[in-house]
Amino acid sequence: MFKIVQSLDDLIKVFIIRGIVFMDEQAVPYSIEMDKHEYSALHILGEIDGEPVAAGRLRFIKDWAKLERIAVRKDYRKRGYGHDIVEFMLSIARERGYHKFKMHAQSHLREYYGAHGFKVAGDMFKEADIDHYLMVMEDGTQNQ
Repeated sequence: MFKIVQSLDDLIKVFIIRGIVFMDEQAVPYSIEMDKHEYSALHILGEIDGEPVAAGRLRFIKDWAKLERIAVRKDYRKRGYGHDIVEFMLSIARERGYHKFKMHAQSHLREYYGAHGFKVAGDMFKEADIDHYLMVMEDGTQNQ
């Protein structure tokens, strides 16, 4: 269901999902949603029978793998795909030798990402005019 984007067609699907979720549903402006990291990041696509349903982006910054732009289309939520894509992204990062992970999580998703072992690290901040928290996790410390 999930794969690393390898083609322009797959990348377009990722951008469509993000456009629907972030730009349409959450009113994030294009100028914020698309940034300078699009061409250097590792993009993840989730499909069901060829239909794009979920997307995410991974960036590798020094010792950290940063999970970004995680989105699931509304009609496909509450089926576990969000948790599945997070686990897929973590597995890809681990395969590449990363054991420290971070993300900017929307404030209402703290518990959601907490279920994967992420913990809030710092105060709430605004990103795209939406409340966020820095959340971090290191392998070996998830269940402490």
